Amino acid sequence: MIKSEYPSVLLIYTGGTIGMIENPETGALEAFNFDQLQENVPELKRFNYRISSYQFNPPIDSSDMEPALWAKLVKIITYNYDNFDGFVILHGTDTMAYTASALSFMLENLSKPVILTGSQLPIGMLRTDGKENLITSIEIAAAKHPDGTAIVPEVCIFFENHLLRGNRTTKINAENFNAFRSYNYPSLATAGIHLVYEYDRIHKADPNLPLKPHYLYDTNVIILTLFPGIQENMIGNILHTPGLRAVVLKTYGSGNAPQKPWFIELLKEATSRGIIIVNISQCATGTVEMGRYETGLHLLDAGVISGYDSTVESVLTKLMFLLGHGKSEREIRYQMSIPAAGEFTKSTM
Repeated sequence: MIKSEYPSVLLIYTGGTIGMIENPETGALEAFNFDQLQENVPELKRFNYRISSYQFNPPIDSSDMEPALWAKLVKIITYNYDNFDGFVILHGTDTMAYTASALSFMLENLSKPVILTGSQLPIGMLRTDGKENLITSIEIAAAKHPDGTAIVPEVCIFFENHLLRGNRTTKINAENFNAFRSYNYPSLATAGIHLVYEYDRIHKADPNLPLKPHYLYDTNVIILTLFPGIQENMIGNILHTPGLRAVVLKTYGSGNAPQKPWFIELLKEATSRGIIIVNISQCATGTVEMGRYETGLHLLDAGVISGYDSTVESVLTKLMFLLGHGKSEREIRYQMSIPAAGEFTKSTM
């Protein structure tokens, strides 16, 4: 019999491959009723945990994930926050890094684990990676220090034996089980024979601070990726999109961009209208250093701000979050320069 003092975890199933079964007639993957989870993962019964579940109805393909559903997840976690030691969100892999990044900003003062996981193969298939991902995620969500505080009090992604900070993570593989990578921040834990936590890398929470949930967002943000031959009229049209408030500018190398006068003038004109432009690198590894080369200095002069070593998912969701809360342009520019949830590391150069 499970006693009330045993660890408790809430599973939130949003949708995704992990909760799919194959239709024997068509071969297509279809969502199954989440009540069938224990039939497919009988190992869950061996946990001395209180495991409850909440299921999105209907389940959401991760391609359809959007900010309103991030807010729904925040509401579910907030409503159940005092009743569970940790939360596991089952989510499709395609937009998992966006959701993890968004939740890291929307769940202020988080002192309990929120672990996102999923699978590349449905959990009902023989070779599924879903069972291991789910079982280990539950174990991490319930893990506590001897003083009763959570070992991992932050939003993370667990996939293929690695626990990664959610707002540092990007999906990098559509075929293999190692679907995610955190290029600019090391893993928080590794699952082998033992779960090995890297305590010095994990966020330290103050359990005395109450959770402060946020629900507002503004999606008037766009990602602009530079490439050789990009045309002036294209960039001009993008920067004059009605309602546009912020741009994630994906530049070359350590934050370099063309020095063409028309390009710099378009950026200057946009920032003068209050549009916030954040510079991140197209490279998976490394950081933006706009003071390193003359091409980056031109961007600084145009009012572009650095995204340091952030992921595109992190910058995009943080901008949506800050814009949604009615912050002034000056305040947003400042907030983008300081980490709110460990989402980037400032260069010392």
